[in-house]
Amino acid sequence: MKVEFDEPKCVAAGQCVMVAPDLFDQRDEDGVAIVLDDSPSPDQYDEAREAAAVCPAAAIRLVEG
Repeated sequence: MKVEFDEPKCVAAGQCVMVAPDLFDQRDEDGVAIVLDDSPSPDQYDEAREAAAVCPAAAIRLVEG
């Protein structure tokens, strides 16, 4: 799995950080998300999927394969 993040779409809601704190964080200055790990391990796949699902801006895309 690969995490793709469209930063300009991010609305700084922080939902991804709440459900997948090992994969996402937020910048202090504006709250925009940052990807900590764009290649999660298999045990993190569910968190990555949930983060993509709860993102209100649909800024997170997962490429599985």
